[in-house]
Amino acid sequence: MPNVKPLGSASCAMVIFLCGGTSLFAQTYDVAILNGRVMDPETGYDQVANVGISDGWIVKITTDPIEGSDVIDATDHVVAPGFIDSHTHSSQKYALNMSMMDGVTSAYDGEVGAIHIADWYAREEGKWSINYGTCVSHELARMVVMDGLTIDQPSDATEVFDLRALASAEDGVADWSVTRANVEQLNQIMAIIDKGLQEGALCAGSTVGYAGTGISTYEQFELQRTAARYGRATGVHGRFHTSSQNPEAPLGFDEVFTNAYLLDAPLLYSHNNDYGWWEIEEKLQLARAKGLNMWSEYYPYTAGSTSIASDQLKPEAIGALGLEYKDIMYDPSEDKFLTDEEYASISADDPGRAVIVFNPAREEWLPQWLRVPHMVVASDSMWHSEDLGADGDHTEFAGHPRTSGSHSTVLKLARDNDVELMFTLSQLSYWPALHMGGTGVKFLDVRGRMQEGMAADIVIFDPETVAPGSDYKAKMQGTPPLGIPHVMVNGVFTKRDNEPTGELPGQPMRFPVEDASRQVKVDTQVWLNTFTLQDGALDGVGPSFGRGD
Repeated sequence: MPNVKPLGSASCAMVIFLCGGTSLFAQTYDVAILNGRVMDPETGYDQVANVGISDGWIVKITTDPIEGSDVIDATDHVVAPGFIDSHTHSSQKYALNMSMMDGVTSAYDGEVGAIHIADWYAREEGKWSINYGTCVSHELARMVVMDGLTIDQPSDATEVFDLRALASAEDGVADWSVTRANVEQLNQIMAIIDKGLQEGALCAGSTVGYAGTGISTYEQFELQRTAARYGRATGVHGRFHTSSQNPEAPLGFDEVFTNAYLLDAPLLYSHNNDYGWWEIEEKLQLARAKGLNMWSEYYPYTAGSTSIASDQLKPEAIGALGLEYKDIMYDPSEDKFLTDEEYASISADDPGRAVIVFNPAREEWLPQWLRVPHMVVASDSMWHSEDLGADGDHTEFAGHPRTSGSHSTVLKLARDNDVELMFTLSQLSYWPALHMGGTGVKFLDVRGRMQEGMAADIVIFDPETVAPGSDYKAKMQGTPPLGIPHVMVNGVFTKRDNEPTGELPGQPMRFPVEDASRQVKVDTQVWLNTFTLQDGALDGVGPSFGRGD
């Protein structure tokens, strides 16, 4: 046995293993991933190498031989940072498992969000196979104030369709969607938003696209200002969303873009897949060049999904686009396209039913989204009418295939369109981590990267065969992807040899809880005194034009 001196006096010549060499005492890692093409989109590292993982962290990336208590041979496979999804609506565990099978290791709802944030995180603790988080919901806050709904339990997008129906059940009016708030109601809504941010919500989530009549431009501004007081992003489903042949989508973007610019606030623009998306992306790039933290999302399908009674699916909206229900509206639960009469009947009797709506214009746009810098992949994942459980039969899932196949679809489309794989990994992993991490979510500063010292959230896939298994057909909408044999979350395999392991290592993404509110209430008289010409103003420097905070 070699004569090994104490650690303090050891030298490289005497103790080879302390200096990275090979010896009888070489480190054995918890997991060794061998011979894979290791790709890091932050640094551009791209080399066949070995990865050593211990205690949930990437400890070593090297071309030297390593050993592990558990070994994965990744020959001919890419070893990449796990995918990060900023638009996961469901806390339903079967749907989340579908996302994990598609390579997602961290997901949060940056659009609809949740209410009762502290209770929501407590409810979800220890139940996720992937890392999780949520924003605080503008929509649900409006239901409480404008419709008088009692929502005394943590609720999120999984319950939102039923709550939408409940909001209009008594008088037939969904006030959250169509009724403007007065000053007192506005302050009540923002108090709920502020409380959620105080309790650690990742951002404020806005579905103004579903409530364009009810949410005034000033309320939208106040929502973003409430989030900005905490330095947090607002995630926005833009006003006029689904427009495919007129300039209204850019106008809806300009509203929230101007607010964010003036507030020096982060902005996440959800599914930028309408007419004028190119103008929006150009403005976002110019904003980032000025140092502002703004980014957008897409998902790789030409069809969307929402509840059948949504305002944007009403006859006047569809007719204005020159479309007919029989050509664009598919009901996955019935496995057929709907006629005008069927739409009218179902929207009246079952307003929360999820339908799939095709947008032909996106067929031309989709290949271009694959090449847009900082346009990240977000599934907008949905849920089944009831939780099928972790071991549920995927043929029973009825919903948009984006839940089970968004990320594998992007990888296949990028391959077919000769997009550089490193760029695609940036869309899938690095840029989502970079931008939300840039709002102060330190949890994401060590994710979206394949580097020593980073969290071991890892996806292993075959770049030549990776593809979605799901499509729009009934019984195929939840089929797992092909070519993604392994997924690891915090150093634990959640998918191994193409099968879910049942492990639940997901950890919360969340800001620290704060003791005090940061809300500044809107007051009409204060506003008038601050922003209008008052008696005597001409005697001095004139009115003060500031934020009024």
